[in-house]
Formats: sequence, C-alpha cells, structure tokens
Amino acid sequence: MNTRLLIILLAALLCPEFAPAQNRSGLSASKHAIRSGIAWFDASNQVVNAHGSCIVEDEGRYYLFGEFKTDSANVFIGFGCYSSQDLMNWKFERIVLPQQTDGLLGPNRIGERVKVMKCPETGEFVMYMHTDNRTYTDPNIGYATSSTISGVYQFQGALLHEGSPIRRWDMGTFQDTDGKGYLLIHHGMIYELSSDYKSAKRLVTSGQKAGESPAMFKSGGLYYWLSSNLTSWERNDNFYLTASSLEGPWTHRGFFAPEGTLTWNSQCSFVFPIAREKDTLFLYTGDRWSFPKQAAAATYVWQPILVKDGSMSLPVFQESWQADLARAAWRPVSMKKKTVPASVQSAPENWEISDGAMTSNKKGATITYPFKGRRVGITGISKNTGGYARVWILDSKGKEVVGTTVDFYSKYAYSSLKFLSPLLPKGTYTLCIEVLGEHGVWYNKARDVFGSTDDYVMIQDVFVAD
Repeated sequence: MNTRLLIILLAALLCPEFAPAQNRSGLSASKHAIRSGIAWFDASNQVVNAHGSCIVEDEGRYYLFGEFKTDSANVFIGFGCYSSQDLMNWKFERIVLPQQTDGLLGPNRIGERVKVMKCPETGEFVMYMHTDNRTYTDPNIGYATSSTISGVYQFQGALLHEGSPIRRWDMGTFQDTDGKGYLLIHHGMIYELSSDYKSAKRLVTSGQKAGESPAMFKSGGLYYWLSSNLTSWERNDNFYLTASSLEGPWTHRGFFAPEGTLTWNSQCSFVFPIAREKDTLFLYTGDRWSFPKQAAAATYVWQPILVKDGSMSLPVFQESWQADLARAAWRPVSMKKKTVPASVQSAPENWEISDGAMTSNKKGATITYPFKGRRVGITGISKNTGGYARVWILDSKGKEVVGTTVDFYSKYAYSSLKFLSPLLPKGTYTLCIEVLGEHGVWYNKARDVFGSTDDYVMIQDVFVAD
C-alpha cells in the first residue's frame, strides 16, 4: 500500500471526530446501508435515477432531486424526486419537472445539475438547473417553483441578473445559516440571490480558481468550496478552496480525497449538512458517471466528510455505512456473505479465469447462479478495459424480478462490490450475468476520446447476504 495512503488511513481510524458512532436507527446493519458505486433500488425495485443531485430535508423527511437520465441520448426528459426517512431506502415520488413543450427545457434540450432550496421569505421551493442545447452552445441558468417540495414545479424561464440571463453552464447552490441563498457557477463565480430566490441580486466573487460541478458547505465559520476538474464524463481528483467570507480571499487547498483515487471514482455534486443540536455530519454526494448508459449503469458515491482544523477530506472509501441521523454521526457496516457456486448452465467456453476472476469480453457470454435467500451480490474487478454487463434475477417461475446494467470500467484497477439486489421475498432465484459486448466511451469538445478500451466483465465472487 502507498505509504501516504496508509498514513491517511491510520489517521482517519484514530481521529475521534471520524470515529464510528453507535447505531440508534434500529435497522439491521447488513440490510440497510448507504452503499457507494452500485445501483440503488427504490421501494418498487426500480433503479434510482437521480444524477447531478441534491438533498433537501423538510418536515422530518429527506428528498432527493436529480436528472432522470436515459441510456439512449444525453437529453432532458425531466427531473425526478425521491423521498426517504433514513437516506438509505428511497421511494420514487414523481417527475417533478418534465420536459417542456418548447423553450429552454423543450425537446432536444439539456437539463442538468438540478438543485432545490426552500426560500425562508416566501416558503416556496425554488429549483435551479443548467439548460442548454445538445452541443452545449446555448447555456442558461433556469429556475422553477412549487408550493410543495415534491409537487410539480412550474418552469419560470431564465434566472436574471441585472435584467439579463446568466448564460453559464455547470452550477450549484448554497444556503447559508442566515437563510441567504447563493448560486455557484463553474470557474469561480458566486451570485447572491434575491430575498425571494427568483433572481440574482449581486455578483459576490468571480475569477476564483474553481472548476466545474461546484458545491459548498460551511463549518466553524469557514466556507468550503468543492469543485471538479474538466475531464468530460471521466472522473478526476476533485479539489477545494476555503475562505472565512464568501467574498474571499479564497485559498486553494488541493485534493480532498487521496491523490490518484479520482475522488473515489466520482465527481462532486452536492454537500448535504445533517445538522443536529450538538453536531453536524456533512454528507458528500457525488456521481460515478457511465456514459452513455447513464440511467442503468451510472451510480452514486456518498461519503461522510472529515472536517478537522479548517480542512476537509474523504480519507478512506466507505463502501457501506449508515448515518446516525439523531446524532449527526455515522458507522461502517458489513454483511454476512455465503458464496454461491455457478450452475452447470453457465457457458465456460466463453469465460476464463484471470487475476482470480471469472472473465469474459465475449458478447452474449452468460453465466448463471441459482441461490436461495432474499439478497444476492457480486464482487468484481474494475479496470480500464472493463465493459458493461446486464445483471438480472429470475424467480422460481422464470419471471424477471430485478434487472440493471453494471459498469466494470475504471481508469485504475480495483476490486469492489458491483451489485447488490434489493431485499426480495425469501425464495429460490437465479442470478444471471451477461456480457453486453459494449463499453463506455465519449469525447470532449476537442474530440479527445475517453473511457474504456474493451468489454471485459470480471466476476470475483457471487454471494448470498442476509
């Protein structure tokens, strides 16, 4: 292990402010957790589809807003809303802002980075987003309003500053402790919003050394400004700045995850403060993009932030953890696993053992795993030659009950959990894994190519969990 990473790991484990808290939720640690980098399933066993997201707490419930993506085209079809009591189990509410008949969010347009805040003055919920055409040459910041948090939002058009639209793209929002709202813009701009949140009141600062996908939080009187480098859909080492005032001066603080981890393979989207009487837990929410299969294969990376002595970090990747919402603390969780052998119905001629994993890049190669229980999982290897696999579960009658797409791509190689089914009625099932013969690949505006170079699926273990 890298010496620097080992030192960071030991410091994180010994630091009392980052120590695991007692679980008071009453939930089974193995059955309910925040698990980063794998598909999440909602109460209807559908994949949670909420990208470039934010979280809002209202009347004791949590609401997740995000881009409702497709696997066919990078185009706006709507912003979705999910609700939860514990940040782990999500119910799909509705598409709260659908595609419009025309205008900035009309057909064949882009809608990204949706953020929602409740205006203290009016009690309205105001939604902000980046709107654009599909070539990203017509950017605007738009906004919509609703009297209820999960109701249908009415699109109001472009957000104005001094009577003119803010023609920018990547954006975020921040609500200060005094109730003032702020719009964060790529490349280091902050606007203060009007008291009704429906226009930009003033430009607070500009020209700071920030990138895209801005996010912000405040702790101990210090502002933390998170940002991503510009690498298209590729993950990168995100960085942050700090200041005691939004006007600055802002100090560039460097990466907040160990260098080379590419922010644990994610891009920052939002920081959600779980504020309680004695403490606040800051929740980093990021996206693990998977273009072009953004609906089925793109996942989320949610991590507890370590804030200490004027710095922030994600020193150790927490693959599975719970938030103690009563105490604004957290604890790691683990699962009891029992390995499931592959069935004789598998196609060994299309698979080989490589690096300790069942490996194939042959389109259509399928392997099946019969199991008994309520939940099944897959661990595997991601690397720069990884491709897509279709993963689905059949019940005893051969009916598909759960299905999704799993992306085995990463710029660097690592082993992790790749799939975990939702809890199913106890019974007999078959897990199926098929190599799709496809991989993520995309281009930036300069036509530089990014993504995988092959279609490999690498399965290390299939297990039944409690």
